[in-house]
Amino acid sequence: MSRRRHTPDQIIRKLAEGHKLLASGTELDVVCRHLEIAESTWHRWIAQYGGMKANDAKRLKELEVENSRLKRLLADAELDKAMLKELAEGNF
Repeated sequence: MSRRRHTPDQIIRKLAEGHKLLASGTELDVVCRHLEIAESTWHRWIAQYGGMKANDAKRLKELEVENSRLKRLLADAELDKAMLKELAEGNF
């Protein structure tokens, strides 16, 4: 089976479908096989996207991207600050 990335919308849809199958009495391993995912993936998705709607998951992804961008900007600013401090002390 090849590895692929699922979008948050696809994950929410697969979780909803999986919950319906589980409610009808289907075993988890059969549900995972039907959804073409591993059981560990199912549990990870439940932990991450548990009670979310599709738009909530999309917003979460957007916030994660923005957060990583801001962390990079902060790291660059801290590096510049340390470099300027070192230059001001004359330790170059």
